[in-house]
Amino acid sequence: MQKTVVIYCSISGFTRKYARWIAEELNADIYDTEQFDPSMFANYDLVIFGGSLHAVGINGISLIKNNLTRLANKKVIVFAVGASPPRENVLDEVLNKNFTEQQRKEIRFFYLRGGFNYDKLDLPNKLLMSLMRVRLTLKRKKNRTADEVGMLAAFSNPVDFTRKENINEILEYARE
Repeated sequence: MQKTVVIYCSISGFTRKYARWIAEELNADIYDTEQFDPSMFANYDLVIFGGSLHAVGINGISLIKNNLTRLANKKVIVFAVGASPPRENVLDEVLNKNFTEQQRKEIRFFYLRGGFNYDKLDLPNKLLMSLMRVRLTLKRKKNRTADEVGMLAAFSNPVDFTRKENINEILEYARE
């Protein structure tokens, strides 16, 4: 039986929620990135990492990318959690920004839809999101995309698109 670990980097709780569900389903150990020491990779056959998505960057992904030699001959899954619905062009952009072509061969990537809750953000992220909010507010209404309209609405009405069934593909791949 393979020994599994789920490691996550969550800012507002959506990634943590998915990580807990995955760990529970796979009977895996679970750690926040701040609790996990890379030397612990040696104890596991399957490594699952989840990070929240910000401007197509995966938070905490350096833990995986900086330790690929330790992860050689292990099954590695990375999932990113974002507020937007999954779209192929966006997923390609996330993959291209976060992984080299070689890394994409070693890592299986998944995208899970999370949500947005401005009140749960830390100060630096609140500042960044406030700047985005101003930019979107200044944009002419007729020129806003559906995602931009939804994002503006979510500042005052938090949204949560997490669903336990969203992890099914990850579970299926992990159990192969």
